[in-house]
Order: sequence, then C-alpha cells, then structure tokens
Amino acid sequence: MIQHSAGNRFGFGGRGATFYGYDFKVDWVNKERFENALTFGQYLDTVDKNRELWHGVHERVRLPEDLVSDARALPGGWHLVALSEDWCGDAVNTLPVIARLAEEVGWDLRVLPRDDNLDLMDGHLTNGRSRSIPVVIVYDGDFNEVGWWGPRPDEIQAWVMDEGLAMPSPERYKVIRRWYAKDRGRTTLEELLGIVAAGV
Repeated sequence: MIQHSAGNRFGFGGRGATFYGYDFKVDWVNKERFENALTFGQYLDTVDKNRELWHGVHERVRLPEDLVSDARALPGGWHLVALSEDWCGDAVNTLPVIARLAEEVGWDLRVLPRDDNLDLMDGHLTNGRSRSIPVVIVYDGDFNEVGWWGPRPDEIQAWVMDEGLAMPSPERYKVIRRWYAKDRGRTTLEELLGIVAAGV
C-alpha cells in the first residue's frame, strides 16, 4: 500500500515540540539513527522465527530487469528504513525482495525492530490506527522523508481487508502466500519505485 508523507503528524517542521507544556517525541530518522540500524544482512543473521523462510526467500529472489533499470534511472541517493519483526509473514515475503533491489542499485536499506521503535511506527500507521508491518520509509540523501510503503501490496491488502477478514487466519495466510509466490515481488517493487519516483 503506497503512502505519501505530508510532514510529521503534529504539523511541526522540527523533530520535537513542546505544546501547552507537553513534550512530544516526533518520529524522525537522522544519519546517526540510520547508521546505527542493522543492514539487511545483519538483520538476517538475527532472525529467529521463520529463519529458514527468511533466508530461503532472500536466496530465491530474481529481480525483474525492467524494474532494476527503472530504479537505476532514478537520480539521488536513497535511504530506506524498514520496520519489521521476524515473525511477520508479510515481512518475510517482501523485505528480501526490497533488499535485493537495494543491493543491486546501491540504495542503503536498514532494518529497525518495530517494537523497539514505536515512535517511528506510530507515525506510519496503516489507516491511521494499526501498527501493521512491514513498513518501508523512503528518505532522500538529506534524510527528508518522501513517503512510505506497507504493510503489503495494494491488491492483496484490499483482499485481506475484504474477503480475507471472513476467513480463519491459517486459511487466509495460505491465500496470501500463494499470491506472493505468484507475484514474485514485482508489485511490491513497482509500488516502492512509485514512491521514490515521486520524491525525485
């Protein structure tokens, strides 16, 4: 699902604010926070739940050549921050694909655990209320946020929020897995490239 940023959620230009005597921590990423986050390779070394699946999906990724060309044609240095947890099935099916593209075209992808970064998570809620993951936040070379993607591609997200809600969770996940296997990450990459292109 494509999300475009419109400033921080308090409407202030800064990275924190005091309003009527209350201090607010506004979600933001600077160079230091970014560089202290794990690379995707480091993240793979830490995963416990679904470990074989994480590594298997990453090893099997085959990037569409046309999308690699499209990504290389986009000017600028891009930084991606993914909010994830190793138990998340949607993260398993999308982040390895995004990581392969980032590796191929020279974008810097870092991964932060959602549960340890709720300030960032709460600025990127699905439908304004759900801490759904994965979330991939796109920053330009100066760490200005240009948009974010998550928690899954539009087509399968729409199905989940409609027909999928009527199904038991195990059956719903089987359908989602089949969709990801057929799509092979293409839709995820197309949507992500749309966000980056909008920030050029």
